[in-house]
Amino acid sequence: MKKKLMPGLVGAALAGSMNLAMADVVLFGHIDTSWDYQDIDGGGDTANLNCTTCSFGFKGSEDLGNGLKALFKIDFQYDTTERNTGLIDRDQWLGLGGVFGKLRLGTISTLYKSHGAQLDPFYRTSQQQRDRGLQSVLQRGAGDAGQGRATNTIRYDSPTWNGLGVGGHYTVQNETQTEPDADSPWGIGGQWKGGPFLVFADYITSDTGSDDYAWKVGGKWDVSIFSLFAQYEGDGGLISQRGANQTNGLGDGANTWMLGATARMGNSLAYFGWGHGDEGSGGSVASDYNTWQLMAGHNMSKRTLFYGGYSSIHCGEQDNNVCSGIGTDGDNDNDRKLSFGMKHTF
Repeated sequence: MKKKLMPGLVGAALAGSMNLAMADVVLFGHIDTSWDYQDIDGGGDTANLNCTTCSFGFKGSEDLGNGLKALFKIDFQYDTTERNTGLIDRDQWLGLGGVFGKLRLGTISTLYKSHGAQLDPFYRTSQQQRDRGLQSVLQRGAGDAGQGRATNTIRYDSPTWNGLGVGGHYTVQNETQTEPDADSPWGIGGQWKGGPFLVFADYITSDTGSDDYAWKVGGKWDVSIFSLFAQYEGDGGLISQRGANQTNGLGDGANTWMLGATARMGNSLAYFGWGHGDEGSGGSVASDYNTWQLMAGHNMSKRTLFYGGYSSIHCGEQDNNVCSGIGTDGDNDNDRKLSFGMKHTF
């Protein structure tokens, strides 16, 4: 009896140990697929299926004792509507957490990006604010399209004291023969949350070795059925610099304003947002633009959202980063977009 019982007990113990080891590793991600009709003056109209920043990854932690935890995240972007597109790196880092806060090393979203995402009720859909001019290109990931995700970076987030948290990031810039004195970009930010109020402020520098920078302040008032939010981004050359690198006509126009409101009834929500961009100190933006969105969504569950909506960008007298590719000369031209989609989070 004992001989038969012992292998069973050992097997159960090993299985339990494996389950405990795996319990802190989580598979996560989201799939967003939408039908988008876009009408651009001077550029014709298109209708496509799109998978907007669809991603999956693994994240987890291990208790090291004495209040310390090892933390990690590995995240990839993919596309369900195209073949042979491959995987694109997103946040991928290793870190430590404890009473001191959280310290991470690797490829990490900046506070500038993380804070702004909180104001977008349709974040990571084909109508997300950063793609329609309400928020700047600095909300985007790494590369020419933006600076929202920093590589080769150290990021620190403090514990929260009475709703207040602060943090920052520093990028270890590799010096080369062509740029022996390359500057290391960095950023700082803080956020306070109390009751229905959320307020944040951020400052970020360039990753190209220039002295360009950007800053922003924003906030939200959120009660059970209604919310209001606003944000202002000030350009010290960085927004217009990054917008000038855009190739798809969805960059940004230096100083940027945004106002918006959402209303909720049961599992449904409606949202209206307005944005304005004008010439900043970078000097590469020639005119103003205005943009607005009207969206509606219904949560079929905690993880599945159906949505639809319309947005329009109206360009001013001349071409600018948002209006690049809209019309033949950018004079009073428009970019209109109608979308219907489904988003599932896991």
